[in-house]
Amino acid sequence: LNDEVMDEIFKAAFDVFIQDAEDGCISTKELGKVMRMLGQNPTPEELQEMIDEVDEDGSGTVDFDEFLVMMVRCMKEESKGKPEEELAELFRMFDKNGDGYIDLEELKSMLESTGEAITEDDIEELMKDGDKNNDGKIDYDGMLMLTSVLALITQWSEH
Repeated sequence: LNDEVMDEIFKAAFDVFIQDAEDGCISTKELGKVMRMLGQNPTPEELQEMIDEVDEDGSGTVDFDEFLVMMVRCMKEESKGKPEEELAELFRMFDKNGDGYIDLEELKSMLESTGEAITEDDIEELMKDGDKNNDGKIDYDGMLMLTSVLALITQWSEH
C-alpha cells in the first residue's frame, strides 16, 4: 500500500473514532464506543490510560497527529497482518453473488457474522468509507482499505 492509500486509511480510521466527537478529537467516550463496537469492554481507567499513552500535548484527548503516531507504532508491532491471498479469499467469501463487489447487504451480512453488536449507522459509515466512487458497492481496493481500517482500530484497542 502506498503512502497516499495509507493516509486515506488512517483518516478513515480516525473518522470512525470521531464520528460523534464535538471537538474533532478522540476522548475516552469515543474510544470506549469504538471498543465496545469491537466487542471489548474496557474500564474508564483503561480508556484513560490508552489516551494518556499518546496524548503528547496533555489535552486529555487524541488529535489526528497523535493518532498517527499510535497507528505507526501499531503497524510496526503488527507486521503487515494478513497476506494478500487471504484478503482476496475473504473478499470472494463475502461477495455472495460473485459480481466482484460487496453491496450493503453483503457488508451487513459480513459484519453480523462477526457476532459484534453493530448498528445500521455503523454499517452505513463503513460502507461510505469503503465505497470510494459512491456507486453503493465496495470493490476489492475498498475492501482492502476497510479491512486495514478495522485491523488498525482493533490493534489500537488491544493496547
